[in-house]
Amino acid sequence: MLTTDIFLRLIFGAVLLACSSLRAAQPGVVQEEYIYTSASFPECHASTLAETPTGLVSAWFGGTHERHPDVGIWLAHKTEAGWSTPREVANGVESPEVRFPTWNPVLFQPSAGPLMLFYKVGPEPKAWWGMVITSTDGGHTWSKPRRLPDGILGPIKNKPIELAPGEFLSPSSSEEAGWKVHFERTTDGGDTWTRSAAVNDPEKIAAIQPSILRYGQHRLQALGRTRASGLFQIWSEDNGHTWGEMTQLGLPNPSSGTDAVTLADGRQLLVYNHASEYRQRSPLNVAISTDGRTWKSALELEHTPGAEFSYPAVIQTTDGLVHITYTWKRQRIKHVIVDPNQLALAPLPN
Repeated sequence: MLTTDIFLRLIFGAVLLACSSLRAAQPGVVQEEYIYTSASFPECHASTLAETPTGLVSAWFGGTHERHPDVGIWLAHKTEAGWSTPREVANGVESPEVRFPTWNPVLFQPSAGPLMLFYKVGPEPKAWWGMVITSTDGGHTWSKPRRLPDGILGPIKNKPIELAPGEFLSPSSSEEAGWKVHFERTTDGGDTWTRSAAVNDPEKIAAIQPSILRYGQHRLQALGRTRASGLFQIWSEDNGHTWGEMTQLGLPNPSSGTDAVTLADGRQLLVYNHASEYRQRSPLNVAISTDGRTWKSALELEHTPGAEFSYPAVIQTTDGLVHITYTWKRQRIKHVIVDPNQLALAPLPN
C-alpha cells in the first residue's frame, strides 16, 4: 500500500517527466541533458561553450556560492560517452592567505590559434580584473594565467567575434561608475588590446553584458541586459569602431544575462528570459529575427515560476546545430541542442 509520501513523490516525478517531454516535443529541440548531475561544489553559474578541433567544451564558475572566495572556473568536455567529469582549470588564489572569487568565464576559439578562456577575478564586479588562459589541445591542458592589461576586462560575459584573422572584437562592460557598455579590440590575436569609450549614458540606459550580432561585412548590432526591465540595442556601421545611440530593443527582460549568435543563414538567434519582473529568471526563451528589430518566439526552454534558469550561452557548430548552455537552478549546467531549421516560429508571448 502506498504511503502519502510515496504517492506524492510519484505524482511529482510524473509532473516533471511530463514537463520534460513537453519541452522535448517542441520542434527544433534535438537533445536536452545536464553537463553533470553531481559535483564537489554546491552552486554553479555563468556557463560558456566553444567548438574546438577536438570537440565541444563548456566552462562555468562553481563553488559554495557566488562571491565566495572558493569559487573557481570549472570545465568539461563533450565526448561520445557524454560529458567528462568537471575539473577546475582556474581560480583566484593569490597566495596561501589570499584567494578571490572568480567570475563569468568566456570560451573563444579563433579560426587560427589557441582556444582562449577569459575570466574575471576579484571581490565583486565593481572591483574585478580580467584574466586569460590558452590551450593548444582543445582545453585539455592550459597555459599559466595571464592578467589582461589595466583597463582591459576581456569579454564580460559573452563571446568575442572574429572580424579578420587575429582581429577580435570583445563585448565588455563595467559597473564601478554606473552600468556602462564598451568594446575591446585586438588585431594581433590577443597580445595587445585597445578599449573604446563607453557607448551609453547610464543615466538614460544602464546596460551591461552585450552580445554582438553581424549583418554583412561591416554592420553590427549589440544587445543585452539593462538595469531596468528590457533589453538594449545599439548599432555600428563600421565593425564597431563607432556606435550609434543606445535604445530599447522592445523585448522584456528581468535584468538578467542573455546571449545571441548570428546563424550561418544570416538569421539572428537570441536566448533570454522573457519576463518583466526584476530578477524573475523564468521562463527562459529563444527568439529568432531576420533584421534584429522584429523577433519571433522559437522555443521556451524552461518555465517554472520562482525557479532560476539564467545566464545562457549559445553557439552554432560547424554541423549547423545550435548549442545552448545555461544555469539550472544554480545547481547544474544544462545543455540543449537545437536544429535551427526545424524551429516553429510564433508571435512572442505577452
